Amino acid sequence: MITEHTNGFIMTDETGQKMGEITFSIAGDTRLIIDHTFVDPAFRGQKIGDQLVNQVVLKARAEGKKIIPLCPFAKRQFQQHLEYQDVHQQ
Repeated sequence: MITEHTNGFIMTDETGQKMGEITFSIAGDTRLIIDHTFVDPAFRGQKIGDQLVNQVVLKARAEGKKIIPLCPFAKRQFQQHLEYQDVHQQ
């Protein structure tokens, strides 16, 4: 399950254990800066980081914002997913 908190999203399993998280900073009225993505080593390889980046993309689209991906993982996601270009601010 993915839940939003003040400046990011957390993914937990059915027992409530945190599997991963992504954090972002709000930069003015028009931008989000992804600054950190973390996936617990026990859950790596399950595309959790991909899902977390996608949640930020969905949020940015819904709010009409652009994303600056400073986190190396998020930056790679934006390079690999051309469908994210509509919200990518370089």
